[in-house]
This record gives sequence, C-alpha cells and structure tokens, in this order.
Amino acid sequence: MKNWTAANQSDRITYDDSGAGTPVVLLHAFPQTREMWTMQVEELTKRHRVITPDLYGFGGSSLPAQSWGIDSMADAIADFLAGIGIAEPIVLGGLSMGGYVALAFARRHPEKLRGLILADTKAEGDSAEAKEGRTKSMALVQEVGVAVLTEQMLPKILGLTTHQERPAVVAEVRRVGAEQSVEGVLAALTALRDRPDATSSLAAIRVTTLVIVGDEDLVTPPDVAKNLASAIPNATLVELPLSGHLSNLETPDLFNRAVASFLQSVIPTGGGS
Repeated sequence: MKNWTAANQSDRITYDDSGAGTPVVLLHAFPQTREMWTMQVEELTKRHRVITPDLYGFGGSSLPAQSWGIDSMADAIADFLAGIGIAEPIVLGGLSMGGYVALAFARRHPEKLRGLILADTKAEGDSAEAKEGRTKSMALVQEVGVAVLTEQMLPKILGLTTHQERPAVVAEVRRVGAEQSVEGVLAALTALRDRPDATSSLAAIRVTTLVIVGDEDLVTPPDVAKNLASAIPNATLVELPLSGHLSNLETPDLFNRAVASFLQSVIPTGGGS
C-alpha cells in the first residue's frame, strides 16, 4: 500500500500501484475498498500498470476537510494522478459507486482519458425513493453501525448464484464492508444520494468505452446497462452470466477476460503512451 497526500497536507489517498505501461485505474464500489480489485490486479498487471485507489473515507484514505461529492471525488482522482506523476491519458474503470466517479471524471477531465470501463453502474441520479432509502441507511448506520447495513445490502449486491455457490465471496464482501468507518460510510451515502444525473453528458464521451453488467445484477440490471451503452457513442456491452452487482468478484475470470480484450483494443502494442 502507498500513500498520496494532497497539497493541503490533510487529504490522503491510499492506493496500490503495480505493473508497467499505460496506467489502468480502477475505482471501487460502496462500501468496499481497493481490495475488491485483487483478482484484476493479479491478472492485468501481467501486461499493464494497474492503480487502485481507495476513495475518500474507505480503506486507508482520509475524509477531506470539506464534505465530498461524486464530482469532487473525480477532481481528487485527477489531482492524485498528477501527484503520483501520471501525465498521460489513462484507462479509467469504475464499478457501481466507482462508475459514478468515472463518469464524472469523463465529463470533467476528458483530456485525461484513453478509455473508459463502466461496470454495474448507471448514469441516472437517485430517484426520490432511492434518496429516501439512502437517508434511512444513514440513520441505520448512525444507530447500529456499518455491519448491519452491509448485511442488509448483501442480498442485492451479490447475485443468487454467488449466494448459493460462492460462500467465500459473500464472506469477503461482508468482511470488507463491515470494516469501514461510520464516518466514511455516512459521507459516501450523502455523496451517492446527492450525486448529479450524468445522462446528458453521455453523448459527449469520445473515448472507446466498455460497459459490463452481471446478468443477475439487481441494483443496476442488464436493461440499465444496455441503455447506458446505447447512449455512449463508441461503447460495447458485455453481459456476464451467473454474476450479480459485484461482477468482478463474482465471476473474476469472465470479468478479466472482457477487460483484457478491451485494453488490447485501446492501448497500443507495448503499452506505451
């Protein structure tokens, strides 16, 4: 694990950085950490440089002095990349919450992108009902802690096949989620609830984009992914069988195969800039 500290000396992002070549940056889901990308890092670093930061308030990353939102998190990722010496365009991937940040990054920092990976995510903001659910989740976390929220989320964020056949994945998602701080989870729930709708910016995305979705995803189902892919000019949709909302953890081999093929198409031979 490495640490990057912002110019203000108070905001800190922890991250892993391994491999060589054009940077591939992966942003994690809620309420997970950079650990969720372990199997992608193991495979993709055979050919690429892979960077996996913890978003604000998760893993070892601090909460900023001011409250953060999806847009400010995207700006923080841009500052972080510059701070660790990355000037060339990157391939940016995000799953669920990480996908929201990736879409904001594409809108706010398009010149820094070489390619985009959007996994089990969507462009729409929260509905009124979803906003109310976030607020109730915040009250629950304040009352009884993060572990109970994580337990409530498990039936939705993991597919039926995973619950039936992959107990180790269920246990790992439960463990990592329960380890996150109350403060970090509350800040993220606020950012998720109040995030802007990104639908109107999709047509302006100019980089080649990969949209991935698990066919058992109950949070952002395949139809949502199809709409997302159809709204981005140069996007391809890959649906992963027997996989839910955390598809990179549930069917890692299929996920890695889709991402590796995509990277081969957007990164020049040799991985240079």
